[in-house]
Amino acid sequence: MATFHLPNLRIAPAPANVPVWNDAPWTPLPPLADSVKADVCVVGLGGSGLSAVGELLGLGVSVVGIDAGSVAGGAAGRNGGFLLAGTYHFYHDAVSRLGRERAWELYRLTMDEVDRIAAESPEAVRRTGSLRVADDDEERLDCARQLAAMRAHGLPAEAYSGPEGDGLLIPTDCAFQPLRRCRTLARRAADAGARLYEHTPALRIAGNEVRTPGGRIRCGAVLVAVDGGLEQVLPELCGRVRTARLQMLATAPTGEVCVPRPVYARWGFEYWQQLEDGRIALGGFRDGGGAGEWTVESTPGGPVQQRLEAFLRGRIGVQAPITHRWAAPVGYTPDGMPVLEEVRPRVWAAGGYSGTGNVMGALCGRAMAQWAVRGRSELADVIHGHGAESSETAASVP
Repeated sequence: MATFHLPNLRIAPAPANVPVWNDAPWTPLPPLADSVKADVCVVGLGGSGLSAVGELLGLGVSVVGIDAGSVAGGAAGRNGGFLLAGTYHFYHDAVSRLGRERAWELYRLTMDEVDRIAAESPEAVRRTGSLRVADDDEERLDCARQLAAMRAHGLPAEAYSGPEGDGLLIPTDCAFQPLRRCRTLARRAADAGARLYEHTPALRIAGNEVRTPGGRIRCGAVLVAVDGGLEQVLPELCGRVRTARLQMLATAPTGEVCVPRPVYARWGFEYWQQLEDGRIALGGFRDGGGAGEWTVESTPGGPVQQRLEAFLRGRIGVQAPITHRWAAPVGYTPDGMPVLEEVRPRVWAAGGYSGTGNVMGALCGRAMAQWAVRGRSELADVIHGHGAESSETAASVP
């Protein structure tokens, strides 16, 4: 891990756990206060859940969606705002672990999903490309290996050397405003007939019913689209998904630097971008917080925020005031591959994106919808390395 001199920093005051993305008013959705029926109930209204809702509507089924908090109130609206193709593993590592065919197919699917997200919500997406920069010679060699593998397989990548450092440029990646996108999807889904409810936790989940504090949802299938805290919603996934806290900060608009595209460094642990108004949004140092960062707690603070501030002032060279500090829980899996499966009869789950939820989560949400309604999905086939078995329970969903 890169080291920085950490003086006795006084963490500057900032809005209490408010992400920089919360830049526009939002009319809250009501909580569920009655019993309702639908073909499918979606639990979780982040990026993956809203992608599932949209896919279900396109497949012609009725949908009720609920969230224990607000739309995109978790990591979906509180992340770094990167749209990156690929999996948790850098491409050459994915080839080594998954084989060339599966790694290439997953990369292709995620590239297509980036394009889809940009087309669905152009007001939230900037086509900038992204940079991976190295912190030392070992990582420079690893960047070169990634570049060679991507070029060998016909994927877009270029060598890069510039103010941010040395590494590689992925020209097809994007920056985006994650909360804006999710709110756009929620409004669109509601206009198309989906019944969506905020502040409605799922107390009990079965394939034909979801119980909440204010009522119950009778349904033919349930899609659980939760990343951070998935193992609490579905305890049978304990040991397969573990939740960590990711922390970020943002500054006032500044002209001290020009960062034209999202950057990730030190094997992806640190990541930052400059927003259109000049603000710097920076996250990282999860490994610098010790075991305490393995938590569903979403309040920022402690050594991680100190390291972020030192990195902002030293490595990036920005002295502008810090205006926002926030955190979000994110699910990780031991192999870096997401959970995407039928965990109970007629109950599907997606999550554990290991920090890749913006693109992989959207893909998994749509895949769950296809699997529940049609009995299979292309993404599930690739993730599991074989054809996803058609479930007899899917026949109960029109």
